[in-house]
Amino acid sequence: MNIIVYCGAGNGNDPSYQKTTEKFGEWIAEKKHTLVYGGGKAGLMGIIADSVLKNQGRVIGVMPTFLMERELAHQNLTEMHIVQSMSERKQKMLALGDACIALPGGPGTLEEITEMISWARVGQNTNPCVLFNEKGFYDPLKNLYDNMVKNDFLTQEDRSKTLFSDSFNEIDQFINNYTPPTIRSY
Repeated sequence: MNIIVYCGAGNGNDPSYQKTTEKFGEWIAEKKHTLVYGGGKAGLMGIIADSVLKNQGRVIGVMPTFLMERELAHQNLTEMHIVQSMSERKQKMLALGDACIALPGGPGTLEEITEMISWARVGQNTNPCVLFNEKGFYDPLKNLYDNMVKNDFLTQEDRSKTLFSDSFNEIDQFINNYTPPTIRSY
């Protein structure tokens, strides 16, 4: 299985984010999955790629040319796909992947996983979406999604198609038992 991971190009200020990212990379390699990610060497992006590679796993990067020109690319990946734009990057990653998982990160990480969750609701993403909720990092977003249900902007059924968890077993079960949401109709 190809696991798409969105995560920060920074390390964050809590060492637990780095440790969790390393463990997540180990989990991907142990399960014989392949990491699909943005192709960078900085921050948590570099940590997860290094962790998968260190544990004899496969890593596929997808990076736009403007970031390649800034020398942000990881040089030791199994494969690197060069694209022209961030939109093309997201499309390519989705085409290569089987599950979408967000580790801690900034606005780019949030934008990418949120788009995948939204695309699932309209039939453009059949992959499960998971937010790895280390130390409650994504609790504010989880609360917002629950508030969307409360206010009838999101159905409970669609809400159940996004997992917030820090348990590898729970994530594994969610991915293996996932069925995409019913495509919205108006």
